[in-house]
Amino acid sequence: MLFYEDFLKGVKAGKLSLAFRRWNRARVKVGSRLRTQLGVVEVLDVAEIKDADVTDRDAKAAGYTGKEQLLEELSKREGQLFRVELKYSGQDERISLRSQATISAAELEQLKAKLAGYERKGAWTRETLELIAKRPATLAAKLAKSFGLETQFFKRRVRQLKDLGLTESLEVGYRISPRGKAYLKSLNKGK
Repeated sequence: MLFYEDFLKGVKAGKLSLAFRRWNRARVKVGSRLRTQLGVVEVLDVAEIKDADVTDRDAKAAGYTGKEQLLEELSKREGQLFRVELKYSGQDERISLRSQATISAAELEQLKAKLAGYERKGAWTRETLELIAKRPATLAAKLAKSFGLETQFFKRRVRQLKDLGLTESLEVGYRISPRGKAYLKSLNKGK
C-alpha cells in the first residue's frame, strides 16, 4: 500500500487510523507491517465493505472531511471497497541496523547463512555489494546492466540486501551502509 506523506504523519501522530482502497482482492493482511518513509505501519484489520457502510467518522479517521469526499475520491477507481485499520508501529528497524559499524562474529555467521540462502542459484551478494561500494548513487539500470540483469530483478536483489541493513537507497541509486562496509571488511580479512 502506498500512502501520501501527510497521511502518514497523521497515522504517526495517532490522528488517522483508517485507509480505504478499491481492489479486486485484499492486497494486505492483518498483521502486515508496511515500511514507509516515516516508519512502520501495521495493519490491524482488513474488511470488505459496501459504500453505504462508510460513515463520516470513518472518513475523518482516513483524513477526509466526510463520507462524501471519500466516496468521490474512490469513485475514480474500480473494484471492491476495503476498509483498512492501521497504526504506527515505530521506526523502520533497518535504519538502526544499517548504522551499525561493527559486526560480531555471531552476527557475521548469521549474515553469511542468510546470504547463502539467497544464493542457491548462484553467487551474487558479494559482487553486488562491492559494485555498489565502488559506484554509489548510480542508477539501478546501469548497475543491473553490469551484471546483464533486468533492472527490476536487480532491484529485488538490492532490497534483500537492504532488509539486512547492508545497503541504503538514495534519491538516485544506492550506497553501502556502515553495516555493509563492516560486512565486506570482514570478508576481505578472510582472503
